[in-house]
Amino acid sequence: MTCGSYLIDALHARGFRMTPQRMAILHALRSVGGHLTPTEILLNASRIYPNLTKATLYRTLDFLTRNGFAAAVHLGDSRVAYELVQEQHHHVMCRRCGRSLLVPEGTLRKVCEILSEGTGYAVEADHRVWFGLCSACQSAERRSDEKLAG
Repeated sequence: MTCGSYLIDALHARGFRMTPQRMAILHALRSVGGHLTPTEILLNASRIYPNLTKATLYRTLDFLTRNGFAAAVHLGDSRVAYELVQEQHHHVMCRRCGRSLLVPEGTLRKVCEILSEGTGYAVEADHRVWFGLCSACQSAERRSDEKLAG
């Protein structure tokens, strides 16, 4: 089992221990990749550390998120998923089918600059999910509207 030596080194460099529970959760996040719900993380991490409890999972996810090792992503419908933070990135997600695409790094830099200038805040775009309708769902919605109108 490995969760990537860079994660172990990063934890140690900041004075944190690599516990078996953290190792199992980080391994689950790294090996599956993408956004995982807590239930999915628990299922995968429990293969490595069978005694992992929900309470430990949520405490560890909170720890990893607060310390910048993981990001909590709000997927809508009050669902939250987690992913490893390896670099700054953003997503656009279809609110109808759930399809997700990465937004190229730097795309939101200008938006942050405008917000900072207009509000006086030092706006940070660490990880964002923007919701909308993908082109396939837009087409399906137009066809549905045409049927209703016609």
